[in-house]
Amino acid sequence: MTSYEQHTDYTLDVQLQSQNSRMKTKYAIIFICIVALVIIEKESNILSRVSDKLIQRQAPQQTPQPPLDYSNTTQNVSLTMLKMLLSKLIGTVGYNSSLSEEQEEEELDDLGTYSFSGGRKHILLLATTRTGSSFVGELFNQHGEDMFYLFEPLWHVERMLTTASESNNGTVLSGIYRDVLQGLFLCDFSLLEKYIAPPPKDHVTPALFRRESSLSLCEESVCSPVVKYVFERFHCKTRRCGPLNLTLATDSCLSKQHHAVKTVRVRQLDTLQPLVEDRRLDVRIIQLVRDPRAILASRMVAFSSKYQTWKTWAQDGQVPEDDEEVKRLKANCDQIRMSAEVGLSQPRWLRRRYMLVRYEDIARYPMQKAEEMYRFTGIPFSPQAREWILRNTQTMQEASGIYSTQKNSSEQAEKWRFSIPFTLAQVVQRVCGPTMELFGYRFVDDEKTLMNKSISLLEEKLFL
Repeated sequence: MTSYEQHTDYTLDVQLQSQNSRMKTKYAIIFICIVALVIIEKESNILSRVSDKLIQRQAPQQTPQPPLDYSNTTQNVSLTMLKMLLSKLIGTVGYNSSLSEEQEEEELDDLGTYSFSGGRKHILLLATTRTGSSFVGELFNQHGEDMFYLFEPLWHVERMLTTASESNNGTVLSGIYRDVLQGLFLCDFSLLEKYIAPPPKDHVTPALFRRESSLSLCEESVCSPVVKYVFERFHCKTRRCGPLNLTLATDSCLSKQHHAVKTVRVRQLDTLQPLVEDRRLDVRIIQLVRDPRAILASRMVAFSSKYQTWKTWAQDGQVPEDDEEVKRLKANCDQIRMSAEVGLSQPRWLRRRYMLVRYEDIARYPMQKAEEMYRFTGIPFSPQAREWILRNTQTMQEASGIYSTQKNSSEQAEKWRFSIPFTLAQVVQRVCGPTMELFGYRFVDDEKTLMNKSISLLEEKLFL
């Protein structure tokens, strides 16, 4: 035998020994994973029985907590991760992987965005005032019995902190908003209770903002007896109920498969990163935007007393762009744009968890866009939601009220073009230009073009 043949045989032996060593290691890891799975499942059953007994012993007056979401988080995460690891190991036994760094990073991203919430989805609808968020939120409120929907719960936080020092610190306020949202998604109302005025008594309040806008808060299981001489401003319309019992609201929340919250008070998307990365949740963020010119026109009608300055400018035909009102408009546009830029850049923590939607597209194609939003959230598009859309987007006589959700949506999207003075439209275009360009809103050069409905001010644009 030549030296070359000896060297070849030796090389083959080394390769076989290396492969056998890797195989033994993989089988050992598989065995360890199986043992770990058995141990974790047994411990999970024991913890579950102990937790049930503790819950039964709790006094009914205690602040309601969501034991299912809190108590089993660690073991559920560990169990799921081990099962995933076991599956990957079994699939790669005997297979020499040659993944590139990019492919390995994609697999790590998949692990990072894996849902540990047992199929429960948490939808956060972000918007600003007068963007059609009440209408879009209703698409989820009308989903059916397995959806728990809340309308502007952060209103209480903003109201209480308006005169407090925290209101001047955007970072602090954003953190409070995030923490309250986290608690609500976990069916824990205790933090929100601290901001409700007057303070709830024994977790009962007649003061929850827009309670009637949540079907879940007015369903029979949450409807407590009417209390004589107690006035509830935002009382349920579907049935006669007493003040809201937050303990019953917690029970209702825990019984629902999915949770959704609509808010116009979160200004910066990046402040929500800890919320999105909370492994107890499976958050999907939908950012709703609208033409800034339409927003201003709508606010001048809905909040007339607050926009007297703009009305005066419209009559005078001159707008001082160094005025605080104009600076505030610019700041609002910039915040919306910067949040959208964060979302559209798809950082790892937001990958497959962010969607940008224009109100104008929903108004033109309500059923199609609703289907897209439901597909994005991973929730089936229910027949109840479809029926509600048909009833509320084709009405001939527009309903009254600044928060009305019943209107001819396609006509509503263009209505502002006939109410805003061209002078004000020009101001918006100057200070909100980058925002309009990002979202695909066309500029107008004269009043005739502004009022010509045959000329679309909307670019066809796809937001990935």
